Amino acid sequence: MASNVPTIRQISWASVIFQLALIGLLVYIFQLLDFGDPVIAAAIAYSILAFGLRNLFAKSHREGIKLVKRQKYIEALPLFEKSVAYFSQNKWVDKYRFITLLSSSRLTYREMGLCNIAFCYSQTGNGLKAKEVYTQTLQEYPENGLANAGLNMLTSLEKST
Repeated sequence: MASNVPTIRQISWASVIFQLALIGLLVYIFQLLDFGDPVIAAAIAYSILAFGLRNLFAKSHREGIKLVKRQKYIEALPLFEKSVAYFSQNKWVDKYRFITLLSSSRLTYREMGLCNIAFCYSQTGNGLKAKEVYTQTLQEYPENGLANAGLNMLTSLEKST
């Protein structure tokens, strides 16, 4: 699905190594089980596992992203807030996301959720709330480029008006 909303994917290459090893293990298992094509069976098994884990743990986040891509920012806000609350309560799921979600993202889901909340506020004209959430994000994740860029953009807009 094409989107006119900017998205950035930052990859944690160490987690990619784990995922490639997992795929290799699946290929080996399917080869031992004498499947016709163990590579295809492993790819299907990995896809089902990844999709299932992400739907189990990150469903609200994924639904929020779908709404943002359709420019339904107000409807996306409670989903991102629910996602941030979940990952705040279950930090281990987010910390070990390369295993629990088979995610290679460098950003945590909580961090992404906060940035998405701020972005949604900025798109609905609530710049003050967006700045507040971007600032909170930078306090917790000082290296977050998305929050830094968003905050700089909102600040420069204030100065130009």
